[in-house]
Amino acid sequence: MNIQNKELLITSFGLFSLFFGAGNLLIPPLLGYNAGDDWFLVTIGFVITAVVVPIIGILAHARLQGTLFDFGKKVSKSFSLIYCVLIYIIAVAIPSPRTAVATHEIAVFPVFGTSPLLTSSIYFTLVLIFVLNRTKILNIIGKFLTPFIVILLLAVIGIALVSSEFNTGVSQSETPIITGFLEGYQTFDAIASVVVGAVIIVSLNFKNMAVEAYDSKRLLIRKSGFIAGLGLFVIYAGLIAVGAFFSSDISIDSGLSSDMQRANLLRGISIASLGEFGNTVLSVLISLACLTTAIGIVAGTADYFKSLFKDSKVVYVVAAVLACVLGVVVGQLDFNSIILVGFPVLLFIYPITIILILLNVLPERLATPLVFRVVVVVTVLFSIPDVIGFLSPSTSLATITGYIPMANYSLGWILPAFTAFIITSFMPSKK
Repeated sequence: MNIQNKELLITSFGLFSLFFGAGNLLIPPLLGYNAGDDWFLVTIGFVITAVVVPIIGILAHARLQGTLFDFGKKVSKSFSLIYCVLIYIIAVAIPSPRTAVATHEIAVFPVFGTSPLLTSSIYFTLVLIFVLNRTKILNIIGKFLTPFIVILLLAVIGIALVSSEFNTGVSQSETPIITGFLEGYQTFDAIASVVVGAVIIVSLNFKNMAVEAYDSKRLLIRKSGFIAGLGLFVIYAGLIAVGAFFSSDISIDSGLSSDMQRANLLRGISIASLGEFGNTVLSVLISLACLTTAIGIVAGTADYFKSLFKDSKVVYVVAAVLACVLGVVVGQLDFNSIILVGFPVLLFIYPITIILILLNVLPERLATPLVFRVVVVVTVLFSIPDVIGFLSPSTSLATITGYIPMANYSLGWILPAFTAFIITSFMPSKK
């Protein structure tokens, strides 16, 4: 294997693993289980927000060759600064601790019965060690951890599909595509794409890739994005299908919390496909997948705050330590509580992130500063009713949202944002 192909493979594996964490493993099977015979439609919706948009985000990073700040600077520098701070705070406060919680609930507690505090403390100590040795992140994750994760995942999915009778239950969703679309929010993959994309770029820079290699580096990131996206698609579709096909074989207690339902279903699938050894496989799989994602989030956050203070190494260390401490604190909650807290946040920040990703891959003649400003402002305005409607569905706001297309599905921002883009794209813009 030549050096270029080897670098492509390592980067692709590293990117996949930085994406694939707790929600990516736990959410799809239960989604398929509840979707029943509509599992394919749910998969389509899920793939849009959990695969297509995130990979477009990586393509945007390949084009910009910068940091997360570059995604929003066409709106204004102040907006981009606020957006970046929000993204990184959300990343270290929700998805990063969630990886520790998933590891505790599925891999650690059933075996050792230890407290969440002990698990999250040891977990984020390991994360910090990796982050402080960030020059080795891509190599360690890409060469060793990710191939092992992928092999285990494919083994569980493949054996489960072969051993299933392909019987599905009745769908519990009236709008399966939209259900899948919104559940894709919970993977945080779009947010991950703008965070870990910057990690990939910085990590490649640490490898001393020459400035002259800009085009080859951009091509490397693009190809890696497509390969990682293909991997995510195969794994997500497989997990959703397995959840659907085992819905008649595995019974989960409806009285349990959603996080325990997810854990019990995944454990049941692993045991059904690999026997009692499946428990061990699941524990190792969860731990590795979650750890690599947390490493990417903390490293990306530390990188950003380091850039705000003239590339200060001290700031990098302090930011990494604080992110890990926050992870330990929030890691005392259960998985479902973190999802419930995070969903209204996602209803606000996810649409903005999707819009910024899409605009940044368009030609500059279509994505002028005016287009950025108007479309983002419209998206923000129409995302607020979605958040309020979710938090207080009985408020008088429901009367207003009744006139907004798709607002009843918490997607009221889509048509206004598209309309704003069409109108402003024909207007002259002053930089």
